[in-house]
Amino acid sequence: MRGQAKLLNAVQALLFSKDPRRKAYAVLVLVSMLLAVGWSQLGKANSDAIEGKVVGVADGDTITVLDAGLAQHKIRFAFIDAPEKNQAWGQRAKQALSDKVFGEQVKVVVVDRDKYGRVVGHVWLGETDINLSQLSDGMAWHYVQFAKKLQSGSEFDRYQLAQQQARDDKRGLWQDADPTPPWAFRRGKGRARQQEFDAMPTPIAPAEEDSPSQ
Repeated sequence: MRGQAKLLNAVQALLFSKDPRRKAYAVLVLVSMLLAVGWSQLGKANSDAIEGKVVGVADGDTITVLDAGLAQHKIRFAFIDAPEKNQAWGQRAKQALSDKVFGEQVKVVVVDRDKYGRVVGHVWLGETDINLSQLSDGMAWHYVQFAKKLQSGSEFDRYQLAQQQARDDKRGLWQDADPTPPWAFRRGKGRARQQEFDAMPTPIAPAEEDSPSQ
């Protein structure tokens, strides 16, 4: 309330006062309050991170982190897309990620939230970029269609280079001649389910019984 009153007084002095000293003071008050708001927002942005222990690994790009307050956070890795669990290399991608981070203390820089409400994050184990590590080991694809919206140019290039090197060295899923990206695999499953539904016989409604003659 005091802050609001101070702001109102400063605005009134700036608009209506004829005293140049009061106007100058009002300008100083307004500038200081704007700076305070700016620093507050900056601090909030810098604190937009989750730190805790990895207590679950769902697949090659999704983990669960338990923070110091014992809250669990489902984290979907930003910038990469790992094979689905029931896809070729899916279980190996999951195991590779588990070997790296399960039981470890990590820091997750929050990038976004997905349509399921999960945190989309950049996961760090000390100085190691785990998102990039999965890509370098051939356990994920660079998710270009989303990464180009969220990554800086230099980081995007670094991820592209890591994927190309993994491909050239035939690491992980690149050992296969023509691996299917997970987004194409998901689309294929969706089409298959629709085709299966379309092929189902249309139920025939039971014929109405004739009313008994009176």
